[in-house]
Amino acid sequence: MQYKKAEKEHVTQIYQLVQDTIQAVYPKYYPQRIVSFFSELHSKEAIQADIESASVNVLLLDHRLIGTGTVKENHITRLFVYPEFHNNGYGSLIMQCLEKEIAVKYDTALLDASLCAVCFYEHKDYQTVSHHVIITEDGYSLVYDVMEKMLTSYVDASDKAKGVY
Repeated sequence: MQYKKAEKEHVTQIYQLVQDTIQAVYPKYYPQRIVSFFSELHSKEAIQADIESASVNVLLLDHRLIGTGTVKENHITRLFVYPEFHNNGYGSLIMQCLEKEIAVKYDTALLDASLCAVCFYEHKDYQTVSHHVIITEDGYSLVYDVMEKMLTSYVDASDKAKGVY
């Protein structure tokens, strides 16, 4: 297993992972119009831009990309694991790595949690700080939570000062 920064050649694989996971999981929680909204939000262009800014990480298992997570400052986004690999600890592993990366500079991690992910994040000690609704142009409501976690246990003060984690 290998966890590393995504490279530009990962764009298509990450896009496929995200789209496949959205199509497999989100319809259980949202109407199709909102599923389409999520798909459009995570476009290939958005993923490519995040890779270019060194914000995207990938998890490889036997050289197959099975998971991804993005971190911008102290905000975790686009955490996805292929559904056939759910409940094996891969999402938790990606979360730990993203949190360690954030903890070098920040005391808290933030994320926007879709309905299908709230319980996962609650089990990782995230707490909802606000509820949000986006109304799409055609009148559908996209409901999500903004969640936060204190990260002080990840990095001690001496490591933080050295930039070591």
